[in-house]
Amino acid sequence: MLEILLEPLQYSFMQRSLTIAILVGLICAVVGSYLMVQRLALLGDAISHSVLPGLAIAFLLDANIFLGAFLAGILSTVIIAWIQTRSPIKEDAAMGIVLSAFFALGITLITVIQKNNKIDLNHFLFGNILGVTAIEVRDTAIIATVVLAIVILLYKELLFYAFDSLGSEAAGLPVNLLKFGLMVLIALTVVASMKAVGVVLVLSLLITPTATAYLLVPRLHQVMIVGAIVGILSSIAGMYLSYYQNFPSGPAIVLVASGFFALAFFFSPSHGIFTHPRSNSPQFPIWRELKGLFRRV
Repeated sequence: MLEILLEPLQYSFMQRSLTIAILVGLICAVVGSYLMVQRLALLGDAISHSVLPGLAIAFLLDANIFLGAFLAGILSTVIIAWIQTRSPIKEDAAMGIVLSAFFALGITLITVIQKNNKIDLNHFLFGNILGVTAIEVRDTAIIATVVLAIVILLYKELLFYAFDSLGSEAAGLPVNLLKFGLMVLIALTVVASMKAVGVVLVLSLLITPTATAYLLVPRLHQVMIVGAIVGILSSIAGMYLSYYQNFPSGPAIVLVASGFFALAFFFSPSHGIFTHPRSNSPQFPIWRELKGLFRRV
């Protein structure tokens, strides 16, 4: 058993990959906790898909692709807010519009780039954690440090805003700045996760470990801690699956995280399908209506 754990660590690429996996699993769970509380999973998806044009343009300009992706993510949030405030379009519809437009633009730019350059940029879609460089590990560590520092410094304010935006505004908190700051944290987290799972799957790491923790513990700081543990374990286990079974690393990480969620969904002490008393659980509404139709027949 010990040999199975230690064998991959003799390779420098696995050491770098596991470092990235741990960092990404940690910050995704922390930032994803706020998305869960505010029911803004679609916002995380919108930002994650919106970074593609930025990294493609940064590649064309021979600039830092992380910076390009981050700027594109921030631009997408500004456009979403602009559409929402200057038209009767609701926020979820604005997110869908911007998500699809930016993602389509990114795919188009990547396709054009690959026609003229013998380079594969598809790993930004699905991740290529085994190919991370020392510089990318450094950049991800810096991003993780910044994200965690902001969350620690503004924990009370973000907590108040996440649970009661109207109350926090009445209390004099700068809610618009807090909302924008949360979007910045999401964009930074997405950028840090690109090499690990790619922009297509990053939403899973943002939401699934947090949702797993949400079924197990009641308080936000506990959700962050348990979610971070689940995220880190999922990332490490996915890496070992990728190494020994030759699975694609990003999907392997996501599948492990989904497996943890399934366990919590079925066996959570307070919410589990099999452990929570059926009498206290609401009946599945479609099944209830079907039974009502059959009774009438």
